Amino acid sequence: MAGEQRIYKQKIKATQTLEKVFSAMELIAASRVGRARERALGQDPYTRALTTSIATVAAHADEEHPLLNERTDTNRVILLIVTSDRGMAGAYSASVLREADRLREELEAQGKEPVLYVFGRRGVSHYRFRGVEIAGSWTGESDNPKGETAHLIAKEFLRLFLAEPEDGGVSELHLVYTRFENMITQKVEVRRMLPLVVVDDASELHEAPIYEFEPTPRELFDALLPMYVDQRIYSVLLLAAASELAARQQAMHAATENAQELIEDYTRLANNARQAEITTEITEIISGADSLGK
Repeated sequence: MAGEQRIYKQKIKATQTLEKVFSAMELIAASRVGRARERALGQDPYTRALTTSIATVAAHADEEHPLLNERTDTNRVILLIVTSDRGMAGAYSASVLREADRLREELEAQGKEPVLYVFGRRGVSHYRFRGVEIAGSWTGESDNPKGETAHLIAKEFLRLFLAEPEDGGVSELHLVYTRFENMITQKVEVRRMLPLVVVDDASELHEAPIYEFEPTPRELFDALLPMYVDQRIYSVLLLAAASELAARQQAMHAATENAQELIEDYTRLANNARQAEITTEITEIISGADSLGK
């Protein structure tokens, strides 16, 4: 009995240590998720301004652009898969990877050739373990993405979308990431970013006066469209970072509660073992006294 009680005490001590770790990680994630959310949502005014400018040019100028045109000369398509660098975030990365694999199979069934680019170590490990080729990866900043990294990613994808087929040109760009909605809800989202589709608001743009553009509409598109792609990719990375931190906070909160329940269970079992030990000792004393009396 003494050995059983000692085992439970060791388990209680180990679980208390884990509880402190989980609680600390929950507090860290909670302190960072607010800033990540503000960064993600703070991009919206800039994105809306870019979108409005592009829609205005498209509505009042009869101008085409390579970034707006469907490509039929290549079957290669880019998949940018945004995962986390670390675990302890519940099913965050697993949900993204599951949706990415589904999309990859769907594209292959359509006769297309997916080219994988991965953001986050969990995604890199997932595909390397399965022997799936990765064309490019970025790691180390999944919960705090930098604008410079988003710019490099956008620059690489724009180069490939505008390249000739023999130079590795692609016809589409798809993003798979987790969209932050609130602290409780984060949803995996699949979005086709390239070629761009300009949606104008007839209620606002078509009633506006006819514009005379300077520089030319083509020059405006050359400047605005790459900026838009750059900004959208950065926005996606920020939304994913906020989602990752929110998921980690929830996971660590649940782990802390589970640890507390385990400590209570082990404490009850230790007390039961102690009571059984006392009962055994009393029984032995009484038996010994009876033996002496006889």
